[in-house]
Amino acid sequence: MRSMSDDHAHVQEFFSARAAEWDARFPDDGPAYTAAVAELGLRKGDHVLDAGCGTGRALPPLREAVGPSGVVLGADLTPAMLEAAVRAGRDRAGRLLLADVAALPLRTASLEAVFAAGLVAHLPNPAENLRELARVVRPGGKLALFHPIGRAALAARQGRQITPDDLRAEANLGPLLSGSGWRMTSYVDEDARFLALAVRDS
Repeated sequence: MRSMSDDHAHVQEFFSARAAEWDARFPDDGPAYTAAVAELGLRKGDHVLDAGCGTGRALPPLREAVGPSGVVLGADLTPAMLEAAVRAGRDRAGRLLLADVAALPLRTASLEAVFAAGLVAHLPNPAENLRELARVVRPGGKLALFHPIGRAALAARQGRQITPDDLRAEANLGPLLSGSGWRMTSYVDEDARFLALAVRDS
């Protein structure tokens, strides 16, 4: 069994090797990020976290949604991804944090929402990690689990088959969220996007 530090090292190694070319590999994802952020229903002045923000592609639409009075944070475990976000100028849209989503340096119930693109598959302890995301969100706040393509399209891109134990399958994700302080409110898995929305239980 791999330790937490092994998981961290694996994630950092994977993304460090790809950080410089990440945006160039997926140049057309911007509108999908913008559309997914719109589904969160953020209001001006809200505080929102992009968990596992990578190169920060969600930060500009998040900033647009919450306005200048809002707070936008982007947290990622991999320094090279945050450096790529800075090179792209996305640090102007939000404050970047080198942080693990398993132990966020944020106060309890300090956010209105969390946006997480491509995060679930990389969580070493999904139930615990989703509970930590729930901790920092106020009751009634929202979570968006997003990917710019659906599960089947992603599996095809990676040359693999979807298996029944895929955490992102609706039958698995709903109970996982409900056991972690969230209630799933919608689920979309199409070729063009994956988006599961949940509300923080009171």
